[in-house]
Amino acid sequence: MEINRRSLLKGMAATGVAAAVATGTTQSTGTPFAQAAKRHKITGPADGKGYSVGVGISSMTGAVAGQGMMGYSEPEQVARGLRSPYYARAFIFVDNKTKERLVYVNVDMACFFEALHQEVIKHCAKKYGKLYPESHLCITATHNHNSCGGTSHNMAYNTATSGFMENSFKEEVAGICEAIDKAHHAIRPATLLLGHAELHNASANRSTVAFERNPDSDKSYFPERIDPQVRVLRIQQAGKDVGAITWFATHGTSLTDANFYIAPDNKGLASYMWEHDEKGVRYLRGHHNFVAAFSQTNAGDMTPNLGIKQMKPTGPDGTNFVKNNVIIAKRQYDACKKAFESATPISGARLDVRYMYVDMAHQVIDGKYTHDGKRWRTSPAIMGGSGAACSMEDNVRCPTWDIPFIREGWQFPDAGPKIKSIQDAMKKMGIKKVPELPREDMLNQYPKVPLLPLGYLPPTPWNPQIVPAQIIRLCDQLTMCTNSSECTIVAALRVRRQVAKTLGIHLEDVIYQGYTNSYNQYITTPEEYMASQYEAGETQYGIETLGAWIQAFDKLAQAMRDGKPVAHGPSPLKHEWFHPTWLAAVPPDTCPKGKKYGDVLVPPQRGYHKGQTAQVDFVGAHPNNRIRRNSTYTKVEQKKGGSWVCVYDDSDYETMFHWERPKDSKTESITRVIWNIPTWQETGMYRLVQLGESRDKNGKITSYVGTSPAFRVS
Repeated sequence: MEINRRSLLKGMAATGVAAAVATGTTQSTGTPFAQAAKRHKITGPADGKGYSVGVGISSMTGAVAGQGMMGYSEPEQVARGLRSPYYARAFIFVDNKTKERLVYVNVDMACFFEALHQEVIKHCAKKYGKLYPESHLCITATHNHNSCGGTSHNMAYNTATSGFMENSFKEEVAGICEAIDKAHHAIRPATLLLGHAELHNASANRSTVAFERNPDSDKSYFPERIDPQVRVLRIQQAGKDVGAITWFATHGTSLTDANFYIAPDNKGLASYMWEHDEKGVRYLRGHHNFVAAFSQTNAGDMTPNLGIKQMKPTGPDGTNFVKNNVIIAKRQYDACKKAFESATPISGARLDVRYMYVDMAHQVIDGKYTHDGKRWRTSPAIMGGSGAACSMEDNVRCPTWDIPFIREGWQFPDAGPKIKSIQDAMKKMGIKKVPELPREDMLNQYPKVPLLPLGYLPPTPWNPQIVPAQIIRLCDQLTMCTNSSECTIVAALRVRRQVAKTLGIHLEDVIYQGYTNSYNQYITTPEEYMASQYEAGETQYGIETLGAWIQAFDKLAQAMRDGKPVAHGPSPLKHEWFHPTWLAAVPPDTCPKGKKYGDVLVPPQRGYHKGQTAQVDFVGAHPNNRIRRNSTYTKVEQKKGGSWVCVYDDSDYETMFHWERPKDSKTESITRVIWNIPTWQETGMYRLVQLGESRDKNGKITSYVGTSPAFRVS
């Protein structure tokens, strides 16, 4: 039985768990983060004025069944249906003086890939001309590990999903562009306020072995080995709240790889709690009065699975991943609301942006940015052996778990014959010529075991080598450093320190925001890198990956400080010609003999009590015949005054949609509508509805509707 989210929250309150949740949230007072709201360098009136803002939201949900999911890179994690859609949430900021604009989009997906970025750039240029240049797009992923897979043009991110999935790719692009368009048409004069809080029980450090290698001057900034800082940007139009952006560091892995349904993780669910439950947003029923984005910061070593157990992800409610997702979402929601309610108007409203591309494969790093004061260089991307070991605190399984020597901590000098066997395996995978790695590159990567030389593989590098870096100043209190990586809390601290120093602003007014405008794995400190944990194995450009990024951000900060432009840098590679797929095509649909699409296979009970789960199986068709983004596969209808009225659909967390093949068929489909009946549901008559499309052998698409017999809820 699925967990009813609201019933769980009410139960938490009744049992005192809610009080325990509340104790994990504090207003900023006495920690290193506490004075953020008090120490700004004031450059203008603190009235929150100076911007016009528009907000918009759209679903970006792709294929919900039969295709791989994105996040854990596991071929076994093939979607079986939909728990809830995932959304793009857009905010457009217009500097009223300069008329300069920033497009900020929070996308509730695992990774915002370079290929998606390029399509959104094209859309904005085609529709708006020079109004929204590439440099002023900031599109950031929540790192939700339950989104659709195969939407990159890079082989490293499509291999586990059997290649590129054009259907999901198109839907994700369309959803992002629609959210931007909605925000564009909603621009009005605005007031911006900024709030701070701390959250101490929604993250844990999953790599303490590496963290402890850092110097005390870094570790003392994070006495609990986590980053508890919560920042909230509150957005008002004509005195009415219309949106908010919250930044907090924790991974989108609460549901774990035990989940096989497309869904939001803790951040997307926190957005839902605020939008749907508090503000009354109805995503498919026309009421969009508030947009709440929960963005990432430096979540590289931050996990929501607080128990820190290898291959047994354990959250606040043990191993019940659905409950854990609700609890971690609620804790973020509660923390952000504290910051939101205490937010104060910003001062010095002025938009300033610097943006450039960095060739991470070929950086020469000045000694003032390196761990030993000497000049270093990066190399093309190499995934280390410890990276293949998976994040064991967030996974219930790992594709390499049966290989005993692939574990966190694996490093030279014990790699020799094992690497040879891995290279032989790569050749069997079709990589006929495993490249010889230059000795200098190997030295720059030491002590990493060079398991997969992604940057050297043919026909083009298997993950991005040229990626964007960006600094955005919104006001005195908020400067963002954004890039494509997952940064550990100490690595991000060093970036923030350098930028704050160069700009002459306070450290707590600088946010590091990863997962933005592209994606290319991790950043650790050199000290953490030497521990060869998972995060180090995925720090792909060598021990001085962080040094290269600090150097890049310092260049941007100097240009911003001096009021000078910065060169665009090298352009990323185009991969339009090479993004293969090897997933078998979906065959035409068929029905069981004597049945038609929409017929009921397993009916509901005649009646249910509130708090129970109703479900109905239908003769269905493959859901990918038509992807129902901003539409629904399911409905719960209530009889009111002689008419049937929709009261729940896919966008409500109380419903689920399941798809499967019958045991002995490759062309028939069973679809299931699941309704977790809330404990407060109105007594009455209800029915479940499934909507879909069948496809015949000639490719003709035909819509169908399946409707269950009515049943009573009491």
